[in-house]
Parts: sequence; structure tokens; C-alpha cells
Amino acid sequence: MKYVIVLGDGMADVPKGPLAPKTPLDLAVKPNIDKLAKEGEVGLIATVDKGLTPGSDVANLSVLGYDPKECYTGRSPLEALSIGLDLDDDDICMRTNLVTIEPGSSFDESVLTDYSAGEISTEESAEIFKTINEELGDDTRRFYTGVSYRNCLLLKHRGHLDATFTPPHDIQDKKIGEYLPQGPDGEEFSSLIERSMTILADHPVNKKRVAAGKNPASAIWFWGMGTKPRLQLFKDRYGLSGAMISATDLLRGIGKGTGMEVINVEGVTGTLTTNFMGKAEAAVKALDNNDFAYVHFEAPDECGHQGDAKGKILAIEKIDAVVGYIRKKLEEKGEPFVMAVLPDHQTPLYLRSHVGAPVPFIVYNSLHPAGCGLEYTERAAEKGVFLDNGRALMKMMTKE
Repeated sequence: MKYVIVLGDGMADVPKGPLAPKTPLDLAVKPNIDKLAKEGEVGLIATVDKGLTPGSDVANLSVLGYDPKECYTGRSPLEALSIGLDLDDDDICMRTNLVTIEPGSSFDESVLTDYSAGEISTEESAEIFKTINEELGDDTRRFYTGVSYRNCLLLKHRGHLDATFTPPHDIQDKKIGEYLPQGPDGEEFSSLIERSMTILADHPVNKKRVAAGKNPASAIWFWGMGTKPRLQLFKDRYGLSGAMISATDLLRGIGKGTGMEVINVEGVTGTLTTNFMGKAEAAVKALDNNDFAYVHFEAPDECGHQGDAKGKILAIEKIDAVVGYIRKKLEEKGEPFVMAVLPDHQTPLYLRSHVGAPVPFIVYNSLHPAGCGLEYTERAAEKGVFLDNGRALMKMMTKE
């Protein structure tokens, strides 16, 4: 038996905002996903436990069958694993976004207008962080380039840090004053953000971006703080060999931390421009040597944060083609399989942020089709089964 999870990050929505009373799942043309739903089991699953922030970190860990309350130590350390950083127990990591901030009458009055600096390229990001390291780095504070705007700050042997941080995708078009790092150690990081604005104001990369009509990377922004993760190997947990396919350092880090094979696919970006079918082909190939494949797509979430309704619909339709391709290839091989399709959380277009409400899922077993007859939408899923935590998905998929 082969097992596949196709996860559309932030794919679920609510019937409010630009598409009301519909959602992107209602409007997307997705024949392959709907066919899988009608022949399989459909329902709602609570991927984010009560009391936890509805991030992709805790939600994807839960979908993979891990309890975040037991193993989660922060988002950035998982991304650090993907980048290849070797963490000590007393190191602290934090996500360092490149963002666009419009200067105001004072630093506090400045407005964060773009959490991704116009989806800046990884190559441009590397140039900028070379400068940031020269100006703001030292023996214990080093910055590392990830993918696009998603980068990392490593604080060596810091031990403890008393500060709280706000994700930049939650405060777009808002004045930054009340969202700057808080707590006894917060001022240190607020100062670094302010200094970065001066350093980057006339950076050559930004001059080129502005001339091309693109948003500049005018500042760094910290969030997702954490320490060295401790994750049980996926093989030990389920007796299955696994492969992780994703453009994002977060999911790749989860893959590395759980001992999966992390697959590199050419042309993946984490946006609508990603190589969707390249991921589909990689998943099918990975299943030649693995029992399980986790295929993650960031594009619906990015479109949700940007309030891009058309883009979110398009992302779902591209994911539909992936689902159809993987199913067809497994059936051609005569390989029995279980396939799940779901998001990790909601990213409603009208909020442009994450919500931890239950999300719709599909589980299809080729040997035992449930035949529920439901389409794959948020409303249809309300008529199906309910799983009260994310860990229940892997149990449902792997039950005899």
C-alpha cells in the first residue's frame, strides 16, 4: 500500500469577502478532486488544537500525526533544519522576513505594506542578507538566506529570550508601532528592524526593484522564534518510509527533522509560479522507493494573504491537476493506495490571515472506496465525518 497526502496550504476559506456567498473551493473547476471526494470519505478535521496559534507549523505537524504540544519548539528552528543549520540546545532561531515598509512621520507610524517584499527572489535576498550580516551580524548573531523572503536569524548560545513577535502577514497595511517586538528583550529586535530600514534604503537590489516597478525589501521583520526541535522519526512512528516535497523551508525542515527523504524539484517557488506538475512527477517517482509522500503547495496560502481571489482559485485548479496525475499514475501501476487531500488551515481572503477552524478533508482508499458522494467544499464537508484532531488523519489513512 502507498500513501499520499496532497496539502493545499490555506486552501480553505469562508463565504465572506470578495467571493461571498461562495468560496474558492466552490468556484474552482476541480474535477479530479471532486471525483476523489465522491468516491472516498469527506469531512471536517480540526488540524489546530485549541490554545495553539493557527500556523502552518503546528497544523502540518498535526496532519503528519505529531502532537505539537509535545514536540513543537517554534517555527524557525524547523526552517533552520532545511537551511542546514546545526543547532545547539541553547541556540535560538527566528524567521526573518524581508518586508516592504512605507516610512511614516516616525518609526512607529510607518506602515507594513507587503509581508513578502514583492515575493523577492532568493538571489536578491542573498545579496541583501550579505549586507545585513555585515552591518548587523556578529559572533553570536548571524542571518541566513532561505527561500525568497523567508530567511532566518540564528542567535548562538542565547539560552533564553523574553520577547513576543507578530507575524508580518497579519499586519499588512497597518502601522507597525503596536506590533513591534514586545517584552523585556523586544527593544533589541525593534532596534534591528529600524536600523535595517536605514541600511536598505539605498541598497542596489532595491534601486533595481523600484526602477522595475517592484516593491523594495525595505526592512527585516522577526517572528516564529524557537529552539532546537525534537521530533520522532516518521519511520519509527508508522513503520513507513516517507518523502517530503515542498518549496518552503518549514515543510522541508519538518521532513528532515522526521527523517524523510526531502525531494528537490526544479522550479519550485512557493507561489503560483511554482512547478506544480514537477512536484506531481516527483511524488510518483518518490513512491517507487518510499511508502508515503507528502506533497505541499504554498500557493493558496500566499494568495489568501494577498487577498487574491482569482489567484487562489487558480492555485486550487492547479492542485487538482496534480491530484489527477498522481492518481492516474498509481492506478496505471496497479498500486493500491490511500490518498488524502486537505489544507492545513483556513486563510480567508477577507481576513488575509490564518484561522484555526476545522477544514475539509478527503481520504480515498483504492481498495475500499467509501463512496460518500460528496463534493469537496467547506459546506459539503459539514455533512461528512468529523475528526477532532489532526493526528486522526494518519490513523484513518493507515487503518487496516
